[in-house]
Amino acid sequence: MRYHDITKDDMRNGSGLRAVLWVSGCEHHCPGCQNPVTWDPEDGLVFDEKAHDELMDILSRDYISGLTLSGGDPLYPGNRDEVCALCREVKENMPDKTIWLYTGYDYEDICELDVMQYIDVVVDGRYDEALRDVLLNWRGSSNQRVIDNAASRACGGICIIEDVIVKETGGIYVCNANS
Repeated sequence: MRYHDITKDDMRNGSGLRAVLWVSGCEHHCPGCQNPVTWDPEDGLVFDEKAHDELMDILSRDYISGLTLSGGDPLYPGNRDEVCALCREVKENMPDKTIWLYTGYDYEDICELDVMQYIDVVVDGRYDEALRDVLLNWRGSSNQRVIDNAASRACGGICIIEDVIVKETGGIYVCNANS
């Protein structure tokens, strides 16, 4: 797996203060994408032991809420095994840290992947420039969904984290299994 950056103190890509791993590789190529440089799976740096150790050091800090995986697309087929192994390691060693995953795939198409057992929140769907909305929490276009993965797996539906509820309650998520 290759990556473009590790962000140490991010507040825009998930709840709380987060470490973000920006992986290389994406087959969606959404018009208006904010990170087209990450589309090429051969671009960027090798996610080697040094990068791994840097990420783990950041995640070990008490004030870091968790890991966000973005890119590119962490679920680009060439990334899946290493992303799954990384998520497993984080959950085994730091169970209180949350893992957020940004992907252009629809939840219905990825919910059975092995990696999903380690993911807390999924932001799914291709970015749609015509539906861009800068007022949305944690997503770029209104077709994308912020999904509570654990609740969705438990209820067998899709539990959306509602933007308006999050704003009014300071982060309490409401599950809407009918979405």
